[in-house]
Amino acid sequence: MILVAIVEDDSFIRESLREFVDSDQDMICFTAKGSVESFLTVLSSENLPDVILMDIGLPGMSGISGIKLVKDRFPEINILMLTVYHDSNRIFQSLCAGASGYLLKNTAFAEIKTAIEIVYEGGSFMSPQIARKVVNFFQEDKKKKRSSPLTQKEKEIVLGLVDGLSYKMIADQSSITIETVRSHIKNIYKKLQVHSKAEVIKKSLHGEI
Repeated sequence: MILVAIVEDDSFIRESLREFVDSDQDMICFTAKGSVESFLTVLSSENLPDVILMDIGLPGMSGISGIKLVKDRFPEINILMLTVYHDSNRIFQSLCAGASGYLLKNTAFAEIKTAIEIVYEGGSFMSPQIARKVVNFFQEDKKKKRSSPLTQKEKEIVLGLVDGLSYKMIADQSSITIETVRSHIKNIYKKLQVHSKAEVIKKSLHGEI
């Protein structure tokens, strides 16, 4: 029996997933929560799911940040992203953080079950559209041979902006001051030759950073 946890803030989607998991003879829903923070309260070394279905755009902490926290504490847990986002930046941020797979929310339940079983057995799974994005990314990157002008810390801050975090939340998440966040953002604007947060987010969503 595969223990599946669900982290999804949309109550309709969350309950639909819960019902789907519980209706399958090979799986059972371990828990279904609306945020990373509430999900972490039910985790302990004696009480762990096998696979997590994790959204990205969550209230409070983003799903990508949640992957890092969960994998740091419990590396044996397998995490599948289930999201509406299909931009290259979020895909690779998720995979680099430790996700074992990446699915879009329009994925059929049968395919979600297949993905859960594959990552439970130690494999990886991506929706066909996401797999093509990954292939295209490497092909384009090889052709262009260009690197981002941003530092790793600046990229983290950009991700926070994309996730809709406030300067204070970004500062807390990165263990820096708000003034340092403002300084980084000023440098980001300069490096990317933009003049607003919206332009930074647009570049990020288009995979230009």
